[in-house]
Amino acid sequence: MENITYFYLMLFENLGHIRYALFTLGFVLYSVVLILNVLIIIAVCLERTLHQPMYILISCMSINSLYGTAAFFPRVLSDLLSDTNMISTEACIIQSFVIFSYITNEFVILMLMAFDRFVAISKPLHYHNIITLRVLAVLIFIPWIFPMLCISVTGLLTARLTMCGNKLWKVYCHNYEIVKLSCANSLIINVLGLFILIITAVIPLCLILYSYIKILIICQRSSSQFRSKAYQTCIPHIVNLLNISVGIILEITLSRLVNLEMPIGLSVIFSLEFLVVPPILNPLVYALNFTDIRKKIICFIKVSR
Repeated sequence: MENITYFYLMLFENLGHIRYALFTLGFVLYSVVLILNVLIIIAVCLERTLHQPMYILISCMSINSLYGTAAFFPRVLSDLLSDTNMISTEACIIQSFVIFSYITNEFVILMLMAFDRFVAISKPLHYHNIITLRVLAVLIFIPWIFPMLCISVTGLLTARLTMCGNKLWKVYCHNYEIVKLSCANSLIINVLGLFILIITAVIPLCLILYSYIKILIICQRSSSQFRSKAYQTCIPHIVNLLNISVGIILEITLSRLVNLEMPIGLSVIFSLEFLVVPPILNPLVYALNFTDIRKKIICFIKVSR
């Protein structure tokens, strides 16, 4: 069979006039994502007092949100106004790579945040000697580069597959859905995908849970004032961890359970949770909980006016 050079995103068909309402909603959501995350990045970059590991990691999360949503929203908005809803194989695999790497980056950042809070709470006197900006740069670079390389290998293997179909029942390109259309044996890609899931999600999640359990034990032995301050800095990270984890669990469940009976609209909403909610919720949580960030954002808005 001749190899397929494009895919159809089938969920965009037969939307009728509702596509314009969805376009408006998507445009508003993407605008909110851009504004909130850019404000966080500007606040951290311009305020020297925020040039600390915790705030740098928060800005990294905002950068990652912009990175992931840039692969999703512009394409979806374009498809909502298009009559064909076709995407080339190369563009589809690139979109899948960016979205997949966005997820792995999110878990890496959350893992580093948990480690940062663990060191700050367990060794407050030595914190600035342990978590220097140079150490932080290494901690960010190494956990990011290895998953990205693995995901790149997966993308290359997927690109070499011969497809027996070109209809994707998604609103974006998903590597697992692409592989399911393959005529060839996809065992190697599936095993590699499971390996990547373990090293990029399961292991970081275990390290995150370990860090917060240790923090909880330390807090129980400390004063109420120390405990209150520790909880104030940790709770935003935990909220964001729960948010992205729920989104990923929903996405994996919906992708794997083919016999799951659910309205298409509801399944689409659930499958998009990890791409829409965290990029909006994360900056809101940090801006509301960290006074330094909130004050800088308010000051920047006033100056702009």
